Amino acid sequence: MAHYTILLSKTEVQELNEIISKGRHTSQAFRSAYILLNCDKGVYSDDTGIKNEEISKVLKIGERTIDRVKKKFIEEGFECVLERRPSGQNYKKKIDGDIEAKLVQLCCSEPPEGFAKWSLRLLADRMVELKYIDYISHVTVGEVLKKTNLSPGK
Repeated sequence: MAHYTILLSKTEVQELNEIISKGRHTSQAFRSAYILLNCDKGVYSDDTGIKNEEISKVLKIGERTIDRVKKKFIEEGFECVLERRPSGQNYKKKIDGDIEAKLVQLCCSEPPEGFAKWSLRLLADRMVELKYIDYISHVTVGEVLKKTNLSPGK
């Protein structure tokens, strides 16, 4: 593992001290601020002899976390360490307006024989039977009906 030496400027030290002392920040920002201040070996640091092992015991985090914060600071910069990176996961909607309309229409129709009202599972199964969609879970059906202020019992 490469060793990263943290050298903070005066403004960075002041900003980190402000994060710790006041304001509302994420737990990640607090943790990163404490890590950077304790690992600082620059001119404006208070202590220079603290090791990762001691920091991890005090903050109750792993030494690997400290290494990751140091690496992120060196490679990506001061602001990136304090903020979460946006999720790269792209969610594709399974139900569009057409399928949603068919689900609402089905919900408003008469339930199958032997049932007093539609259940979420019955609706999901019927949507697949009618080949409106390849697969849909009863949870998704419930979310769509909740969004449209419908319930299968009405």
